[in-house]
Amino acid sequence: MGLSAVTVLGVDRPGVIAAVTGSLAECGANIQDSTMTLLGGHVAMMLLVSGDLDPAELRKRLGAPDLVVTASAIDARRHFCDDGGGPEGVGYVLTVHGPDRPGIISAISAVLAADGGNITGMSTRLTGRLYVLIADVDLPKDVDVAALMRRLAAVGASLDSQITFRPVEPDLL
Repeated sequence: MGLSAVTVLGVDRPGVIAAVTGSLAECGANIQDSTMTLLGGHVAMMLLVSGDLDPAELRKRLGAPDLVVTASAIDARRHFCDDGGGPEGVGYVLTVHGPDRPGIISAISAVLAADGGNITGMSTRLTGRLYVLIADVDLPKDVDVAALMRRLAAVGASLDSQITFRPVEPDLL
């Protein structure tokens, strides 16, 4: 069974997610992994779907005048029953609150990447003049978390933002 990456972008309206996922089900596709959100009044979906599917046929079936759809065959990079961080990593939640400005994500992700940190999910919102970022981060077990937190705090200070970084509490998930 193949795996396809599907992206959908369009003006948000009631029923758009139902239409897209219904079309996928009709052609025998099984959604393995997905994220869906609203971005400035647009619905944005990224889905990994399994099934013996032709990417061109998927685009045709999912296409609508108000949607931009891409579909590509891909190789799986992980088993979908994994618990996320796995035995080699530790999960954290990072939050940023501060004024909006260019370079926030770049500065923070560079600090995380320098220690082998991997952002596995991220959401940002601009509420008035307040910029909010929430990210799920996996770190290798051997990272000096205290030193990483000091570097993140320094970046936060340079951005006039407050950064928090805490371990994921599995009981809450």
